[in-house]
Amino acid sequence: MSPVKVFGRAISTNVSRVLVCLEEVGADYELVTVDFLAGEQNSPEHVERNPFGKIPALRDGDLVLFESRAIAKYILRKYKSSEVDLLRESDIGEAALVDVWTEVEAHQYYPALSPVVFECIIYPIMRGVPTNQQVVDESLEKLKKVLKTYEARLSKSRYLAGDFLSFADLNHFPFTYYFMATPYASLFDAYPHVKAWWEGLMSRPSIKKISANMPTMF
Repeated sequence: MSPVKVFGRAISTNVSRVLVCLEEVGADYELVTVDFLAGEQNSPEHVERNPFGKIPALRDGDLVLFESRAIAKYILRKYKSSEVDLLRESDIGEAALVDVWTEVEAHQYYPALSPVVFECIIYPIMRGVPTNQQVVDESLEKLKKVLKTYEARLSKSRYLAGDFLSFADLNHFPFTYYFMATPYASLFDAYPHVKAWWEGLMSRPSIKKISANMPTMF
């Protein structure tokens, strides 16, 4: 069976989300470079894979997918095993909690944390735009409120959906990794359960492997 192909670059947060899931399930895959810094995501060839001109895209035989969270869920369903079940769909209650915390990441955590990454790393390095400190400060205040909720949750369970690793946890990896390269990484020190959860994620072989290809300087 041919390996699935992922189109993009590992330094992309959305691509790395997909790659970590592939590593977790032990799937055979090929990373096909699409250099977004050079604008290759807008090439006709890639737009056929992702009509919005974004990365990643995935090809598995005749099936072509885009949107990183959807791709990740496809991977986790296809390669699900008794040892690796990161969506927990065999238990409706556990699956619902995975869904809840996956949504929390998308609609609460990401909007609060990602502007700090954009302002401190992505905009200055990729666009030569100076950091907007007001945006950073406002985002940090929002993030503190989100982390307070995470701290309460993680004081009751090892992981977000329960005492089991799930997609909900892995979903947080890419942007948190880059956040930890900003001057504000110490914010997590005020939330010991969150910090321990994050350090546990960073110790996983899958995340170690993928993060090795995610330099904090593009």
